[in-house]
Amino acid sequence: MKEIAFSQIWYWFLVMAVVSYFVGCFNFALLISKIKHKDVRKMGSGNPGTMNMSRQFGLKIGALTLFCDMIKGGIPLLIAYFIFKGYCFAGTDVLVSDLARYVCGVSVIIGHIYPVTMKFKGGKGIASTLGMYSFALVLETQYPWMIALVLGILVLTLFYILASEWGSMGSLLGVSALALVQAFVFYFRYRGELANGFVVALFMLLLLDCLLTWFAHRKNIVALLAGEEHHTSVKKLSHGKKES
Repeated sequence: MKEIAFSQIWYWFLVMAVVSYFVGCFNFALLISKIKHKDVRKMGSGNPGTMNMSRQFGLKIGALTLFCDMIKGGIPLLIAYFIFKGYCFAGTDVLVSDLARYVCGVSVIIGHIYPVTMKFKGGKGIASTLGMYSFALVLETQYPWMIALVLGILVLTLFYILASEWGSMGSLLGVSALALVQAFVFYFRYRGELANGFVVALFMLLLLDCLLTWFAHRKNIVALLAGEEHHTSVKKLSHGKKES
């Protein structure tokens, strides 16, 4: 493992954060709806995201939006990982790739939720966050069962949404579960260096991402608690029945 000082690479983190933010600003829901000569922001809930796309254009278009946003959340993280693979911060055992991939990942989510290109009114970040965590956890190659665990969480999230018809809550629970898995991985990897600034930064990034996605869904949470949350029937959508 090669050691490198943060002072030697800080500008790389800045560049990666800015580039990742603008990657996040690219909204696939808006692009796809424009291709169909419509604006998803003026339809249904007005949210340019997977759930509203599914309600307005059907399950296939919703799935396409989900896939594109998940890839968007994962690719910058993947690139950062391979750029800094094999390096640790000088004087520590903290992997540079761990911090780099989450700086990129969280920057993408911020760009998705608060895009400067859309007057800071973007989507709610669930699909991109699911992609971010899925890519990040699959890179934990020292755990051969990690891919199965990630797939299991994604499948359970889908089953919850199918059973409850609460898309927002199901998605938030899925994101939180993946974040918890990553937190445990970091805890056991760095349990001897938990007071290290880089390790603290890692956990802060995980916390920030969860806060961003839950805050973006604050209206859904309030509606759910009040018994007014919109139910999304995947069965109806799969049969081409548009929901309002």
